[in-house]
Amino acid sequence: MKIGCPKEIKPQEFRVGMTPNAAYEAVNKGHEVVIEAGAGIGAGFDDAAYTDAGATILATAQEVFDSADMIVKVKEPQAVERKMLREGQILFTYLHLAPDPEQTKDLMASGATCIAYETVTDRNGGLPLLAPMSEVAGRLAPQVGAWTLQKANGGRGVLMGGVPGVGPARVVVIGGGVVGTHAARIAAGMGADVTVLDRSLPRLRYLDDIYGGVFNTSYASAGNTIELARDADMIIGAVLIPGAAAPKLISRAQLSELKPGAALVDVAIDQGGCFETSKATTHQDPVYEVDGIMHYCVANMPGAVARTSTIALGNATMPFMLALADKGWKQACADDPHLKAGLNVHAGQLTYAAVADALGMEAITADQAIAG
Repeated sequence: MKIGCPKEIKPQEFRVGMTPNAAYEAVNKGHEVVIEAGAGIGAGFDDAAYTDAGATILATAQEVFDSADMIVKVKEPQAVERKMLREGQILFTYLHLAPDPEQTKDLMASGATCIAYETVTDRNGGLPLLAPMSEVAGRLAPQVGAWTLQKANGGRGVLMGGVPGVGPARVVVIGGGVVGTHAARIAAGMGADVTVLDRSLPRLRYLDDIYGGVFNTSYASAGNTIELARDADMIIGAVLIPGAAAPKLISRAQLSELKPGAALVDVAIDQGGCFETSKATTHQDPVYEVDGIMHYCVANMPGAVARTSTIALGNATMPFMLALADKGWKQACADDPHLKAGLNVHAGQLTYAAVADALGMEAITADQAIAG
């Protein structure tokens, strides 16, 4: 199979869909790899690293899309990229379709087969291609939140760890999954007073057993959430419903109950955000204010640490990418139910129920797509 990797064009996105190591693995298995010139520069990989791995460098994204059987990316294809997709082509990348009807319609119109990193599963019920970026985003969240809290950036002027005689910042993390756990660990490591909220009692028990001396846990009822939020200097939104739009956990009306200058860090922004007032921002212009509350809603947070993120993501995606290349998407998905769970769009039809429900559209099953 000919595998193509274009340069990411979303603003301030420095990651790349394939590392030179991934290219080497694919070439060693008899596949051809084409990389857009300069695609890896932001992550610290020059074109020579790819040619040394056996890949071919092409001058433009159009050439990559035109020649490749499978396109491997990081972020969802932008409008100009969606126009380059063609019928029968495989797209393997993050999609986050639930809050994005325009992208969904374009992908359906392209006739391509689109497999989303964020809905591929594993035998433990986890999301192995989302987890590495969730780990990165979770660990970044307190760091960017601390920056947002600085007075010069519009925040409350509170130091995360306080100083002798002055208490630390109070941080509430909503969601105790991968993002929330990593966010809580880092925030606590910065000296903050941290509470993690979740609706799963088994998860809360697990967190309490493992991290009981590091941060607090509490049940995420609506009343408890707003009660803790009122006292928080920073609130990190870390809630995920796989493939679906994120629930709105703090409303516009409730902003008036929060401390002036408090920081909201919405790590769920890719899935529409978990605060009613959230809207996607970029690393170039990351923060905005609503009713005196500072919002950090960068939609590609891991792009800020592009080298770490690219290598971590590449480690996770490589086995699935090679399976798709070795077997073709139908056989690879038939053989692996976890990869099959990543199928979101095929030949003009949605194949993921949660996306269809979020957008008010119809879907067929992945099995029907494979059999078709």
